Amino acid sequence: MIEKLKMDNTQLDNKTNAQSKALRRFFAKRVTNQVRLLLDVWRLTNQENWSHQRLKDLLSANEKLIRYAKHFEEDSHLHLAEEIHHLLVAINKDKVAPSSDQLYRLTDLIQTLSETALRKGDFEGDIGSVITPKKPIYIALNDQKQGCKLARQLEFFGFRTEYCSTLEAFNTQMLKRHPAAIVMDVNLNQEAHLGINVIQQVQDRVENTIPTIFYSENDGDIFTRLKACRAGGIHFHSEDLEMGLVVEEVEAATQNSPASPLRILVIEDSETQAFAIQTILNNAGMISLIITDPMLVLDSLETFQPEIIIMDMYMPRCTGMEVANVIRQQEKYVSIPIIYLSAEEDIEKQLHAMSHGGDEFLQKPIKASHLISTLRTKGERARALISLMVRDSLTGLLNHTRILQALDKEILRAQANKTPLCFAMLDIDHFKNINDSYGHPVGDRVIKNLALLLKQRLRKSDAIGRYGGEEFAIVLSNTNLADAVRICDSIREHFSQFRHPIEGSEFQVTFSCGVVQLDDDNGEKLTIIADEALYDAKHNGRNQVCSPSLSEQDSSSH
Repeated sequence: MIEKLKMDNTQLDNKTNAQSKALRRFFAKRVTNQVRLLLDVWRLTNQENWSHQRLKDLLSANEKLIRYAKHFEEDSHLHLAEEIHHLLVAINKDKVAPSSDQLYRLTDLIQTLSETALRKGDFEGDIGSVITPKKPIYIALNDQKQGCKLARQLEFFGFRTEYCSTLEAFNTQMLKRHPAAIVMDVNLNQEAHLGINVIQQVQDRVENTIPTIFYSENDGDIFTRLKACRAGGIHFHSEDLEMGLVVEEVEAATQNSPASPLRILVIEDSETQAFAIQTILNNAGMISLIITDPMLVLDSLETFQPEIIIMDMYMPRCTGMEVANVIRQQEKYVSIPIIYLSAEEDIEKQLHAMSHGGDEFLQKPIKASHLISTLRTKGERARALISLMVRDSLTGLLNHTRILQALDKEILRAQANKTPLCFAMLDIDHFKNINDSYGHPVGDRVIKNLALLLKQRLRKSDAIGRYGGEEFAIVLSNTNLADAVRICDSIREHFSQFRHPIEGSEFQVTFSCGVVQLDDDNGEKLTIIADEALYDAKHNGRNQVCSPSLSEQDSSSH
């Protein structure tokens, strides 16, 4: 009888603890959601010029985050939010736009805060639980089987979906709430262009355009495609609807991660002119560094790592063209846009300057709006080009060289900050059989599906790369071995359940993984040790996660 009471009490304690943990996870989502709201306001602030209203919005969102973090005892969020608050109050007291130093510090704090916020599909509480986007994805396709199949694919990657088979069903959903994105049949209800007309009406009523992906059973002509573009269509699919590609497009369209402010190096010998330019940049939320002595340019490039350089043509001791030539002689700075900002009116001299490493020539005096518009255009293009250089073309993940560079960088940071760091290597099981059985395009789709899952399930602070072929590498910063193994194993289990469509049928795929934690002795051998752990996972039967630092009993095996 006593033993039975003890067992009952133990079960009750376990149930109470489980409920307590579940309740804590539920309330922790309030903090995470508020972080996301703050990040959204920050993103909007950096897309526009700083204004008193945007500053009020930032302060309000951050004050709410402080209240939530205090109430739910989220100390890491609280510490960051309080620092952000002090900085925003100082900015509000001085002037609307922050100084370069204030903006630099604020950007760093916001970036750190964004790393604490789990993205949709990331892990929260128990490793592997899925956080779906706040807004659903509406799917309005005539083919119900196709629509439901797409809905399942999107839901696997963490999206909430609503399938609407008719115009009436779609309108009913729109009255309830606006979606994050829409997948719309061009000829909804089998009526020519009805889907496009409906979307055009929707876009006319909303403040921000809703990303829409159009689908047509036929190969749409130019007039249909133009009409779809004018209605806010970001993609147009015809005939066969490739599910995996649509998932990627929805992911890209709904990604709201805050872009970091542009970093601008200003080389101008006149202090008055230099600080006038800096004021314009600060008002636009850009981080700038001013140097009035061009002889300091190499040191500034190394320490500041600018994305754009603004430079006067005529300076003491050298010309802007000479400085541009020096910069372009170094391979790592070849892709940085250089903009000449000068009072020079002679077109021939302007063109001559452009031939010496310049990307743009702006004549003084220049309107602030013109300067900022040029910088934003050049900055977006520069970032896109750099992304192409450092990322794998198939998956969008870091390429082999860059993931190893990211690993080296994180090793140095972990050693300096004395924080844990783990490195994982993944390899798709029996991948050759997939290519042989279904063809290389299907094999590529499997690789892209895993890449997308990794991007969704890992933090922004985790570096993810395609190591080669069907092999991936992950750098898990500030993560201990036990958590790293649980994270990778949850991804492994989730991926193994995914059904890859092929010619009216489906198949499933698994991967094996090796994980290792950085210690005082293995920094230079981390990739070798992780590869050996991956080999153990393959040798032991595949579809499992192994680590050389865990006993076989503790290794995750399925």
